[in-house]
Amino acid sequence: MLGVFSSSIVSPPEELVAAGCRTPSPKTTSAALLNRFEQTNASAVSVHVGDHVQLAYTHHKESPLLPRSFAVKDDIFCLFEGALDNLGSLRQQYGLAKSANEVILVIEAYKALRDRAPYPASHVVGHLSGSFAFVVFDKSTSTLFVASDQYGKVPLYWGITADGYVAFADDAELLKGACGKSLASFPQGCFFSTTVGELRSFENPKNKITAVPATDEEIWGATFKVEGPAVLASTE
Repeated sequence: MLGVFSSSIVSPPEELVAAGCRTPSPKTTSAALLNRFEQTNASAVSVHVGDHVQLAYTHHKESPLLPRSFAVKDDIFCLFEGALDNLGSLRQQYGLAKSANEVILVIEAYKALRDRAPYPASHVVGHLSGSFAFVVFDKSTSTLFVASDQYGKVPLYWGITADGYVAFADDAELLKGACGKSLASFPQGCFFSTTVGELRSFENPKNKITAVPATDEEIWGATFKVEGPAVLASTE
């Protein structure tokens, strides 16, 4: 799966911008990245949401246990890969029919987060049990919401293209050719929301997430890590 967003939707992570400047390497544009995805994946489906968002996915070479899916509801677009172990109980919690799959569930969970403020995002994602990675874009509010399960069972990567778009994908090699060293593995057990404006751990939402610059020998521009409770010294 692939989601590409212009700087009008999401500001590129400073750590990845710095990584690309520190170790320059060839990049391509967001349009070239999408074209490459469509050309190298059989039966690829792509959707342009206005002028600033491009989403694409394919069932080609997907894992039967971790399928990819896509849905749109009420101007909320969602790419989902994986499976939820507690889908049945979550359907009941959100009042959904038994036919509702994971991608519809995530859209409904996002709507609850958006419409029941101050409903914490960490609470919403923390209730999801299983192997998953998803990208949600709310066209009505131009909000981006991305998350990965706590064990990183579904790979997810993000990087910056030559024209400054932020791209998310489950294929590191796809992004490597487009983002150069401005590329990182999306940290497991974390979510990114343009409403919050930063990465957060949904298990430990108060813990700071730091980026460790990679060495020149590595393909990653940075590694994002959740700091332990010890760094949160009391000020009382």
